[in-house]
Amino acid sequence: MRDALASALLRAWTGKRPLACALLPIAALYGALAAVRRQLFRWHLLKSQHVNAFVIVVGNVVAGGAGKTPTVMSLVRHLQARGLRVGVVSRGFGRDGQACQPVSASSSAQEVGDEPLLIARATGAPVFVARDRHQAASALLAQHPQTDVIVCDDGLQHYRLFRDLDICVFDDRGCGNGWLLPAGPLREPWPRRGVAAAGQSGARLLLLNTSGAGGAGQFSAQRALATVAQDRHGATTHLRDLNAPGRLPVQAVAGIARPDMFFSMLRQTGLVLAQTQALPDHFDFRQANIAAWGTVQLLCTEKDAPKLWQVAPSALSVALEQTIEPAFFAAVDQHIAAHRAAQAARRLSSGHGH
Repeated sequence: MRDALASALLRAWTGKRPLACALLPIAALYGALAAVRRQLFRWHLLKSQHVNAFVIVVGNVVAGGAGKTPTVMSLVRHLQARGLRVGVVSRGFGRDGQACQPVSASSSAQEVGDEPLLIARATGAPVFVARDRHQAASALLAQHPQTDVIVCDDGLQHYRLFRDLDICVFDDRGCGNGWLLPAGPLREPWPRRGVAAAGQSGARLLLLNTSGAGGAGQFSAQRALATVAQDRHGATTHLRDLNAPGRLPVQAVAGIARPDMFFSMLRQTGLVLAQTQALPDHFDFRQANIAAWGTVQLLCTEKDAPKLWQVAPSALSVALEQTIEPAFFAAVDQHIAAHRAAQAARRLSSGHGH
C-alpha cells in the first residue's frame, strides 16, 4: 500500500495531474506553516545557533534522492585534500534511536543510519548523528576541537544550525511540477526569494545538478556506477564477469529513493539482470523475505550493503561514482577563504580596539 502510494505521488509530481491538484490544500497548509517557521527565525524568536567552524549544508529542496550523499563525500574528500580538518553531521534517518552519537566504521546502520555510515567508511572523517544538527555539531567539536569545516548531510530546512554556505542538489527532475509537498516534490518554495533560509547570514548558495546538465547558475556533476562489484571483505569482481557462463543469475535490490535509476545504470553497463526488487528508501533488510530471493547473486547499492550483508553475506555492492566540475570546488574554496579573511579582519579590528 505504502509503495503504491509513493509511486502514485511520484507520477503525480511530474505534472499538474488530478492527484496533485487534489493535494493542493494540504500543500498550502504545509507552505504556510513552513513560512511562519522561517519568519520566526528571521525575527529571532527562534534562534539559529553558531558553532566554531565553517558550516556547509548539503541538501535538496526536492523530495527523494538527487545525489546529496555522494556530493557530501566528494566535498569532504576535496576539503581533506586541501589540508582542512573536516567533520560531518547528519540526522541519521532510518536508525533505531534518536540519541546524539558518533559514527565509526564498525557502527551498524541500525544504530547510526545508512548514509552516515557510508560517509564515515568512505571518507574517514569524524561523523556525528543527532536529530538536532546543532547538537551533533557541538558534540563533534567537543571531541574534535580543531575541526575547520563541518559538512551537514541534509538539513537545508533545519535552521537551528547556522550555516555559512548552502549547497542545493538537483537531478534530472528539476523542480517537478513546482508545487510544495504533498502536491509536488518541493520542501520549500523555489526559487528562494531573498534570504529564504533563515539560518543563513546572506545569499550564500551554490546549485549543483547531478544529471550532468548544469543549467543557468548551476554547476554540473556526472554520475556513473563503478565497473566492479565488491563483497563484504573488499574483494572485487568486474561487472561484466557476473554474467559469465556458470555464474548465478543476478538479482538487483535497492532500498533507495530512486531504485529504478540504479537498475537502469546497471543495465547500461551491459549487465543482464534476471530480477530487480525496488524497496523503500532506508529499507531495513532484516525485514526482507530472504527465502523468496532463491539462488541468485544479489547486487545492491553501496548504501544498502552494510544492512544487506547482515542477512545475505554473499551479496555484492556497486558504488556510485560522482565527478563534479572543478569550478564547483573553486567556488566552495572561495567562500571558505572569504570567511577566513573576514574572521581575521574582525580579530585585527578587535585587537586595535584595546
